[in-house]
This record gives sequence, structure tokens and C-alpha cells, in this order.
Amino acid sequence: MVGWTGALLILLAYLLLSMGKLTGQSALYQWMNVVGAAGFTVNGWWHGALPSAALNVIWMLIGGVALWQIARKKDLSTSAR
Repeated sequence: MVGWTGALLILLAYLLLSMGKLTGQSALYQWMNVVGAAGFTVNGWWHGALPSAALNVIWMLIGGVALWQIARKKDLSTSAR
């Protein structure tokens, strides 16, 4: 169930990005990818698919860095006011 939920989140994020409903700099898009990758990580680890689990840990880290940058830009823009 965790793996399927992760897959659906990542696919939905990509669909919304492709349709122009979200951007790559959207916190929602990044959160969907981070949570989806977490689901894939758990699923991969559970089933012994370590390359998949490792890939998704990296995917989560990339999303985490993007979220940090989004938050930082938001903080900088609100402190400049």
C-alpha cells in the first residue's frame, strides 16, 4: 500500500507539472515527490530492492533541498518588505 501511494503521488505530481498546474518551484510539487519517494523507499527496502530504495532516498534529498530553497526564498522576500 505504501509503495502504491508513493507511485500515485509521484505520478500525480508529474501530471500536474506537465499540465502547467504546478511548477518545479512549487512546494506542493516538491512535497508530493518527497512523500512519494519515501513510500518507494519503504517499499524497496521491504522487498530487498536496494537500488530502488537508494534511488528514492536521493530523490527525497533532492526534493528536500528544493523545499529548503523555496522556504529560503520565501523568507528572504518577506524579510525584504
